[in-house]
Amino acid sequence: MNPRILPIIAVAIATLIYGVTFTIAKDVMPTYIKPYGLILLRVSGATLVFWFLGLFIKSTKIDSSDFKKIALAAFFGVGLNMLTFFKGLSLTSPISASVMMVTSPILVLLFSSLLLKERLIKRKIIGVVIGLIGTIILIVYGNSSEENDNNSTLGNFLVFVNAASYGLYLVLVKKLIPKYHPILFVKWLYLFGLFYVFPFGFSELSEVSWQEMPTSIYLKAGFVVVFTTCITYLFNLFALTKLKPTTVSVFIYLQPVIATIYALIAGSDSLNLVKIGASCIIFLGVFLVTKQVKESSK
Repeated sequence: MNPRILPIIAVAIATLIYGVTFTIAKDVMPTYIKPYGLILLRVSGATLVFWFLGLFIKSTKIDSSDFKKIALAAFFGVGLNMLTFFKGLSLTSPISASVMMVTSPILVLLFSSLLLKERLIKRKIIGVVIGLIGTIILIVYGNSSEENDNNSTLGNFLVFVNAASYGLYLVLVKKLIPKYHPILFVKWLYLFGLFYVFPFGFSELSEVSWQEMPTSIYLKAGFVVVFTTCITYLFNLFALTKLKPTTVSVFIYLQPVIATIYALIAGSDSLNLVKIGASCIIFLGVFLVTKQVKESSK
């Protein structure tokens, strides 16, 4: 079997989870849990899960020289990434947030070129551009949902900062993760991340009226902790051991498609030819980027 199949499936599942999270997290905040409070709940919960799983993993210890690198990766991959995403999502609509996320592959391409000296290949650049065009068409001409208010501009900017932060994280961890077991790496990543988000989220989390929250909100908050955090990070780490950062990041292009499909299932949106056509363009962009990587060493 092609060794690329499993990592591509893993990152595709992670992308599916991310796609539905835009709507699920929006249902939780800010009505029941404010953005930073939800982040602290998410990171602390994931930290407990990963450290518990770490008890069953026999692996080498982290090199002392790598702790600074993990702390830096945690700043961009957990701290800044989550703080800006959830705050931004609380100010803008889920679909608008999803389109801002697709700038991440472009930024990963730039960071990979600067930091990893990855060669900029024509087909890969074309795939990124095509995917971005398809996503813009989907959002500008195919979105029937309403924007929140004037704060959506700030919300979109914060989600863009999140996309840049996540893109840099993918590049920073590329050389770290082959050295360690994924559970060992991610438990330290989240422990550092917990220190970053705690000052921001403590007061908001302490304000939550847990007894007044519906069961559905508990389940959705649990989904964010277990699936959006634990499962996606492990799957992405596994994918990064086999694929280049640009390949992993390009799957972000699928998030607006998933967000639209989920909205259709929930009955909050409608389907039209623009959405179908734009989705096809997005898939073409993903195909071009992943095909180019397949022709190289990874």
